[in-house]
Amino acid sequence: MKRFTQLFQAVDATTSTNAKVAALQDYFASEDPHNAVWALYLLLGKTRKRLVTSRVLRHVFLQISDIPEWLFEDSYAHVGDSAETIALLLRTMPLADGPKLDRPLWQWMEEIIPPVKLAETDEDQARLIVSWWTSLENDQLFVLNKVLTGAFRVGASGKLVMRAIAKAFDLPEPVLAHRLMGNFEPTVDFYQQLISTDVAETAPSQPYPFFLAAQLDEAKFAAEQAASSAVELSSHWQAEWKWDGIRGQIIRRSGEVFVWSRGEDLVTHQFPEFGALLEQLPDGVVLDGEIVCWDGERPRNFNFLQKRLGRKKVGKKTLADNPVHLIAYDLLELDGKDLRELPLRDRRQRLLNLLEQHPSSWITPSEALTFDSFAALQQLRELARDVRAEGLMIKALDSPYLVGRKRGHWWKYKVEPMTLDAVLLYAQAGSGKRANLFTDYTFALWKESGEGKELVPFAKAYSGLDNAEIEKLDRWIRRNTKERFGPVRSVSPAHVFEIAFEGIAESTRHKSGISVRFPRISRWRTDKPVEEADTLESAKKLLKAMADA
Repeated sequence: MKRFTQLFQAVDATTSTNAKVAALQDYFASEDPHNAVWALYLLLGKTRKRLVTSRVLRHVFLQISDIPEWLFEDSYAHVGDSAETIALLLRTMPLADGPKLDRPLWQWMEEIIPPVKLAETDEDQARLIVSWWTSLENDQLFVLNKVLTGAFRVGASGKLVMRAIAKAFDLPEPVLAHRLMGNFEPTVDFYQQLISTDVAETAPSQPYPFFLAAQLDEAKFAAEQAASSAVELSSHWQAEWKWDGIRGQIIRRSGEVFVWSRGEDLVTHQFPEFGALLEQLPDGVVLDGEIVCWDGERPRNFNFLQKRLGRKKVGKKTLADNPVHLIAYDLLELDGKDLRELPLRDRRQRLLNLLEQHPSSWITPSEALTFDSFAALQQLRELARDVRAEGLMIKALDSPYLVGRKRGHWWKYKVEPMTLDAVLLYAQAGSGKRANLFTDYTFALWKESGEGKELVPFAKAYSGLDNAEIEKLDRWIRRNTKERFGPVRSVSPAHVFEIAFEGIAESTRHKSGISVRFPRISRWRTDKPVEEADTLESAKKLLKAMADA
């Protein structure tokens, strides 16, 4: 634990990318594999069930300390993280003297910590936690608390961690990224296969790292293409509709079908229909595309797909009401051969040939859209909502299938978001660096009834304001709080904000009867009185327009 804590501190103490990579490289090059694999597991934020909630950790701390709850809450408001708040306060307490344990990280992760879930009573659980706090040096308390609550984060992205390991063991980063895709097993065998310079066989279920598009800079792209002829543009670029589903890979290997989401979740059980591909596609095929709900001709609203997501088992009614489909963008593997180094035009032709030879009712190839000028591309984008798309994807036809977000090859060109002018109604303090500021907001629209008008909450948003606006609004919230509901404050309805969002759908879970996708603050409407904010009727008109598309 001591070495891992030192690594955490070294990475957290610098803003230099090179310094972070150097610290990580030194650690992995010299650390025992049994510890290193658990360090990698934590640094990459791999999913692990939370062993202790922040609430329980807080309760245990308050039991052994003389600090009143109100003082703890005030301290938390300044720090913004329960685990860190407790670690800082523990340093000020005379915990029982005892030997400080220097146990390796693997032993903490595999032997010492897991029994906390088996404690028969809350008192037994509390005794275990306090014994750990007592046995650790001050600088290790925060790391332990974060591991316990399942919220371990460090100031280095997964990309930097992979770069460091690639340097430490002289491995190509794309190879390492591929090996890390899919199921992560924190074992010595897994780690040694990961860092091996020999060609290692991958599991049949293992997906490829996804290639991601960057946001298009309209002015720059238009300027770069201005000198190109119509023929050059249409022969170099391809556009596709950007659909409102989930990006996924469907793998057909070893007589089985596996479905992976972009978030590296194995979601085969949520889409059992794709099992039919066993009989329709040859073995050794990997497709990349968008999983959507389907009305027989085109995608439905994301709200339909969401009814399947996160479920351990999808019922017959849900399957029938929300049929799925894959809009295939790319072919990454054919006959067991990795095709990612081929240019997109070649991969696409192989995809079309494959689906023509093995037609499936569950798969449709994406439509290739050509354009001979930037103006033509803009006109295509304007048609996106008419086909229920979010915008366009623009791809260079000579582009290989890379790893992560590499600029210059693939671009996303989304339609302008929908907007509504809404009234600030509630505010809550942020977390981390924004723990001292009210940065999480709830916005409302007017609802008209026989008794007059009332404000009904319809969306929450926390991004879109600059630092000066956040500080100005924070001061106003503190002066104009009407009521407090735990960490939430209700405020006088006095400010209007333009809220932008990508989609809108009916919702029985919200009082407003609607839900919106990816809401954020577009601008502070200081020019608009509260009485002129939008109504629920305005929102329902947007909803109807979406449904009629």
